[in-house]
Amino acid sequence: MLVRDAMSTVVLTIGPAHTLRQAARLMSARRIGAAVVHDPDTSGFGILTERDILNAVGSGQDPDTETASAHTTTDVVFAAPAWTLEEAAAAMTHGGFRHLIVLDDDGPVGVVSVRDIIRCWSPLHRHPAELVG
Repeated sequence: MLVRDAMSTVVLTIGPAHTLRQAARLMSARRIGAAVVHDPDTSGFGILTERDILNAVGSGQDPDTETASAHTTTDVVFAAPAWTLEEAAAAMTHGGFRHLIVLDDDGPVGVVSVRDIIRCWSPLHRHPAELVG
C-alpha cells in the first residue's frame, strides 16, 4: 500500500503568526495531530504537532502569546505520495516523529500519521476477502 492510499488529504495549513491556542483549536476541531505551517516569506513548509504544543504549555509558555513559528519543526522529512507505507514508517521510526507532510510538485497534498499506517495495516481495517486464507 502507498502513502497516497493512507494519507489524510485535508491538510490544515496555518501561518507562522498563529498562536499556539489558535493552532490547538483548529487541530482539535478537525481531530488531527499536526498542522502544516507555511511561511510565505520563506516559501517553506514546517510542521506543528500536538506534542509541540504540549511541550510549550508544559514548560509554562503562554499559548495565547506563543506563535507557531517559535515551535515549528522546519527541518522536515517529507514523504512522496508514491512511497510505500513501509518507507514512511521507516522514516518516522528513524526520525522519531509521528507525522509526515506529503508533497508533490505543487506542494503539500496530505499528511500521513502513524495512526494512518496502523489503520491500513490492521486486520480490522482490511476487507473481509483479504482476511481469508
